[in-house]
Amino acid sequence: MSGPPPYAERVVAPAVPQEPDVASRTEAPARRGRLTVALRSLAALAAGALVFLSVPPRPTWWLAPVGFAVLALLLHDRRARAGFGYGTLFGLGFMVPLLAWTGVFVGPIAWLPLSALEAALVGAPCAAIAVVTRLRGWYLWAALLWVAGETLRAYVPFGGFPWGKLAFGQPEGLYLPLAALGGTPLIAFAVTLTGFGLGELVRRVLITRAPRALVIPVLAAVLPLAAGVAAIPAVGTDADAGEVTVAAIQGNVPRAGLDFNAQRRAVLDNHVKRTEQLAAELGDTKLDLVIWPENASDIDPFRNRDAAEAIARAVKAIDAPVAFGAVVVRPDGPRNSVILWEPGVGPVDEYVKRQLQPFGETMPMRDFFRLFSATVDRAGTFVPGDEATVFEMGKARVALVTCYEVAFDGVVRESVLNGSNLLAVPTNNATFGHTEMTYQQLAMDRIRAVEHGRTVVVAATSGVSAIILPDGTVTQRTGLFTPAALVERVPLRSATTMADRLGVWPEWTMVFAGLAALVIALVRGRRSRSAGDMPATADTHG
Repeated sequence: MSGPPPYAERVVAPAVPQEPDVASRTEAPARRGRLTVALRSLAALAAGALVFLSVPPRPTWWLAPVGFAVLALLLHDRRARAGFGYGTLFGLGFMVPLLAWTGVFVGPIAWLPLSALEAALVGAPCAAIAVVTRLRGWYLWAALLWVAGETLRAYVPFGGFPWGKLAFGQPEGLYLPLAALGGTPLIAFAVTLTGFGLGELVRRVLITRAPRALVIPVLAAVLPLAAGVAAIPAVGTDADAGEVTVAAIQGNVPRAGLDFNAQRRAVLDNHVKRTEQLAAELGDTKLDLVIWPENASDIDPFRNRDAAEAIARAVKAIDAPVAFGAVVVRPDGPRNSVILWEPGVGPVDEYVKRQLQPFGETMPMRDFFRLFSATVDRAGTFVPGDEATVFEMGKARVALVTCYEVAFDGVVRESVLNGSNLLAVPTNNATFGHTEMTYQQLAMDRIRAVEHGRTVVVAATSGVSAIILPDGTVTQRTGLFTPAALVERVPLRSATTMADRLGVWPEWTMVFAGLAALVIALVRGRRSRSAGDMPATADTHG
């Protein structure tokens, strides 16, 4: 008979209390933390997209401060590392669609790396902004640090790329008159102060529930707009140096694309033809000056007799001095020049483009980038100019900035302050097709008109050409990829704006004030950590 003896007792082990599973205890908060970070990341991308949607050709300028209000909520009381991360995502939401034109014919090899680099340079000031949010009145210091970030992007890398300046998205609306007082940095400061003040207002009402402490955030949000309205009288429009009748010629190109240079004779012929046609249309009406675009003659008229004869024929027909863009070949390399051609005389002056476009007119680190793509050898080897030449065209003293140069504050300022009373922007946007690039550049031209109190004449090979008055109003403009000629009587102004008289001082004052606030915030944070008194509101999820 098998089995245990009948007298055996069944031994039952005593119940041991079970410890709660540590993993289950921590999994839910970690999951919530990851979800929070993911939602904040999406919000950062969306905030950057709002700023992009404020940029022309859309007139929705007011979306920019809304985007910065969202950014303020994301950066408040975060660590610098989190500020950099959210700021970079904000930058991607802004820069990727803004710079899509850079890849229209070459693909993402130029567009996406440039956008990522610019986004990282947006993330850098956002890291600093996160640090200063623990200071009283942080929205003021944050706005100053944003200006510092824009200044950084205007100088690095490869000579800077200031295309994404906030001011260039504000040719409409209430911030525009501030350009006459402090240029593009003052507009950037005003836009971001409004946005950060609005973000702090929302935070106090909905998050901290401190409705009685709203006065200062309200003032921060509203005063920049009020300042823009108050600055309207500073925008001079009177013709203190007389008036001239000017024409902008848009000859058009046979087709858009990177093979623009292969069409150079056809492009020159188009501008000659449209100028001769305009001469016939005008009859007895007399022009004072004519502006042709950048690259209107990519055949050097000093070396090619046929090109020189065609230009001379057009100038004789229109019977007015003509400034036109040309590629001029010298022993040490080609120049992207603007030549002044007088009727019956010929070429009398020349302006050489000073701020060359990297990866287009020049190729930095050519050997290195050739490792990734042979297309780098399509970039030019142009030699930059070194003088802010002003053309004397009758009563007009014409300052010149060529295409890409209009994005650079210092280049435009130097040209305008060299005794000018009119500003001309010959440009070539044919290589960017039907993208928004030309409208973004036109917005820059409008900002420059107000900033320097000058009429701006924009002549583009394929559009958009325009006449812009000193208050930023566009009186005439062309379409894309169509031959056209704009003729208008415009004011000449020699008076300087406050922005011109102050020069770089407003910008660098804001930069140093923002950096001083950052240093103070870092010192205070170090003292708090050494005392074991970390802020109670610090975000543990970054």
